[in-house]
Amino acid sequence: MAEEFTEVDVLLLIGTRPEAIKLAPVARALGDHPVLRSLLIHSGQHEGMVEQALVPFGVAIDAWLDLPPRASGGQAELVSGLLPAIDRALDRYRPAAVVVQGDTTTALAGALAAFWRGIPVVHLEAGLRTNDLESPFPEEGNRQMVSRIAALHLAPTRQAAEALRAEGVPSPRIVVTGNTVVDAVRTIAARDLPAANSALALLEMEVAEAGERLVLVTSHRRESWGEPLERTLAAVRRIVREHEDVQVLFPVHPNPSVRAQVEAGLAGLERVTVTGPLGYPDLVRALRLAALVLTDSGGIQEEAPTFGTPVLVLRESTERREAVDAGHAWLVGTDTELIVSTARRLLAGTLVPAPSSNPYGAGDAAAKAVLALEALLGTFSERHHADRQRRVG
Repeated sequence: MAEEFTEVDVLLLIGTRPEAIKLAPVARALGDHPVLRSLLIHSGQHEGMVEQALVPFGVAIDAWLDLPPRASGGQAELVSGLLPAIDRALDRYRPAAVVVQGDTTTALAGALAAFWRGIPVVHLEAGLRTNDLESPFPEEGNRQMVSRIAALHLAPTRQAAEALRAEGVPSPRIVVTGNTVVDAVRTIAARDLPAANSALALLEMEVAEAGERLVLVTSHRRESWGEPLERTLAAVRRIVREHEDVQVLFPVHPNPSVRAQVEAGLAGLERVTVTGPLGYPDLVRALRLAALVLTDSGGIQEEAPTFGTPVLVLRESTERREAVDAGHAWLVGTDTELIVSTARRLLAGTLVPAPSSNPYGAGDAAAKAVLALEALLGTFSERHHADRQRRVG
């Protein structure tokens, strides 16, 4: 007799592009599950960007929250709109669990709303810490608060799991899965899509024809704007002048003042291409092509080691120490001299990234996350459990 199952909804709450990229592999892993069914809800924090980020993964939003128009864009205003909207969605869909990712305002509001309704909170990418509430702000505070009320902590690394245990989280509630962004980047890289952005396509052709090297630069965190960004731009100018075979690609944050600062700081400089934000497949393509990356992005710190691309981390501290400790990344802050000198060594080959594999996982994090969800909700059969165990090792 065939086994019969009652479907159980797992609500995946998404508000920003990074959340979409890291939750997409989980949605895909749940796609053919006999019991668990993903329900993707868009919080509306970043309109448009989430939907675009999901398209390459063949994943679509199931429902959008009805948020009131925002006037100030402040955190208090956003949370005051998110909480009742998420609560209404929880009342309507009655999910068995709510999965939140990372450290965004959407993640914090979703965790609070689920906790108040007695719905288990599952925290994807749990345990990242700088232990400095001011850096990054407000992300460090957000993720620590989510950790206090989560029923299941999906930690990307053993170091993240240890941080949770040090804070008193019981070990049975922690599962080390790897980071789902490795699943995402491997999925997109395997498709080897041509560049959709015309500037990237042209730059790729120029680099190949001239035998040049690509340096990818990104800077999006609020604490990087202003004077810190000016120091980064000074470093970029010097790197281009010192290395005649280097082309720089700088996809700029959509904030108008940031773009104006970048364009002014790099105006008239040859071998520099400034674009708007790249779609995820194009970003993955750029990471694969790059000889070096300068970034303050946490996601890029996790993605670049998959391709052996060295990363200079434009932050004073990072919650992703694994890449630094493994020799894939170097913490340089926005010190112009340190950025330039470290880049010089990497481009000269006197400083070489470690040949080791990506410390954030092997691309099976989503499958491990589903196993953990099955165990939490008690909905797995022995047959399907054994099959998934074989697939994730």
